[in-house]
Amino acid sequence: MRRSDREIKEFDKIVEVMRKCDVCRVAINAEKYPYILPLNFGMDVIDGKITLYFHGANEGKKYELLEKNNNVSFEMDCEHRLITDDDNHSCTMEYESVIGYGKIKIMEEEEKYDALVKIMRQYHKEDFPFGKEVIPMTTLMKLEVEGVTGKRRKKNPHK
Repeated sequence: MRRSDREIKEFDKIVEVMRKCDVCRVAINAEKYPYILPLNFGMDVIDGKITLYFHGANEGKKYELLEKNNNVSFEMDCEHRLITDDDNHSCTMEYESVIGYGKIKIMEEEEKYDALVKIMRQYHKEDFPFGKEVIPMTTLMKLEVEGVTGKRRKKNPHK
């Protein structure tokens, strides 16, 4: 990381940023260019390992690409705030972000319900009672994160 002064080094702080985000962008390998998807997500953190969960329709380009190569990268960001300095005619942006990589796997039918619950927990404080009839019409994926880094840019309050 070029700006090590902005690096979030503590694992728990990286997870804290991830819990604040509402979209995870996943980059899948394609023939010439990466294929990037903005996805809603859920997550688990067990014994220092992060697993991300995603859902989608039962067919589409992402599945064709993942079948060929399930190595992916991901990015999520939050806490955006534009900071302007009228005296110096400059501006910057505050943010928190996380990038990482790992392998995505399609989940088995018996795993789907728990994954959907984890996705809903990302967006609701309490469990949301969703209709179970959607489960067969939904593909669930899990990304076992192999590496992750975090970065934060906050204006120095002493300047």
